[in-house]
Amino acid sequence: MITPNAPIKRRKLSDDVQDRLLEIIRGPNFAPGDPLPSERELMRAYSVGRPAIREAMQNLARMGLIEIRHGERPKVAAPSLDKTIDQLGDTMRHLLRHSPADLAHLKEARVVFETQMVRIAAQKRQSDDISRLVQIVDQQEKSSSDSEVFLDRDGDFHRAIAEISGNPIFSSLNEAMFGWLAHFHIDLVRKPGLEKLTIKEHRDIIEAIADKDEERAAKAMTDHLNRANALYHQSHGLHPEQTG
Repeated sequence: MITPNAPIKRRKLSDDVQDRLLEIIRGPNFAPGDPLPSERELMRAYSVGRPAIREAMQNLARMGLIEIRHGERPKVAAPSLDKTIDQLGDTMRHLLRHSPADLAHLKEARVVFETQMVRIAAQKRQSDDISRLVQIVDQQEKSSSDSEVFLDRDGDFHRAIAEISGNPIFSSLNEAMFGWLAHFHIDLVRKPGLEKLTIKEHRDIIEAIADKDEERAAKAMTDHLNRANALYHQSHGLHPEQTG
């Protein structure tokens, strides 16, 4: 909470430079791929030194707004949802590792998201989609003794369902959530006996999608994800009130 007499944080020169560069990037005169003014031009225009310019540029690069290559002037970056989500990865994993409540909220959101994805898959699926899902689960079953490969195939399975929608934003969001949560489920994959249950649940989901049965597909996916969430809580000695 900010109090009226709290000290005002002093801004760095690079913060002011960053704000001005943001105005340039967001303005009508620059498009993705366009080069920004040179360091010398910016130093002269803003009356600041090279360190402030470079720090501002590095911050904008980390935000995915500009691209910096050695020997070239920085350029306005092309917008990319995948790149933006990827940049959030470490921050999200840090947040989830230290905030059980946020972890629980994300798990709940993923159930809602994937339940809708499987409904869309049941609507739009083609015979090739079913063949691909079956192939992935067959490969997953063969890798039951290798937890890393098994988890990779698990990701492929959920990724393939999202891709049936034909909406790249769904695919990107699915990829992000799976990546953020993978760390919290890998121990479950290693537990003997759970591999067979996962395979059975995946095949039940495929069967419902193949039959274009949205309700059955949604229930199968919800049961599958909720079962995994419940097992995670049990294996880590958590109670519902500890995770929100």
